[in-house]
Amino acid sequence: MRKISIFIAMSLDGYIAKPNDDLSFLNLVEKEGEDYGYAEFTDSIDTIIVGRKTYEYVLKNIGSSHYDNGNRDVYVITGTERPNVGRTVFYTGDLTKLIERLKSENGKNIYCDGGAEVINELLKQDLIDEFVISVIPILLGNGTRLFKDGRPEQTLKLITAKAFETGLTQLHYSKEK
Repeated sequence: MRKISIFIAMSLDGYIAKPNDDLSFLNLVEKEGEDYGYAEFTDSIDTIIVGRKTYEYVLKNIGSSHYDNGNRDVYVITGTERPNVGRTVFYTGDLTKLIERLKSENGKNIYCDGGAEVINELLKQDLIDEFVISVIPILLGNGTRLFKDGRPEQTLKLITAKAFETGLTQLHYSKEK
């Protein structure tokens, strides 16, 4: 069965964005030639789940090929029906049913790139199998929290913890069975 993983960065106090969806704090750990394992991670997936706001942010700031590179399926979770674009599906149905269907199909793993609303909906349904969380050495004090209240307790097993010279610490956990 395929796994669904998150690969995300957050501040030490648990925020994935400053107010107004400001991600400038990520620049603190930018280093030429360092991707913190992102390329290796994306080689292990062939499907991406992403919320509409995150999708539109990436489209505007990075470009459409970041998600739809022709080699993977992209599901944008949205409340508004739109026609598919390439391998990008604008999905308006039940998120749990989509994930259960995708997990049962053959293929590589599934990457949930956020945002926080989609991740927390998956957490409420206990559907995330792996967590790769990069902790940025900053206390933001406000913004968009990665983990929101109202989800069940979930026990995780530490796979690796790696510190980088930029101060970023990357934690890799799997869900306990």
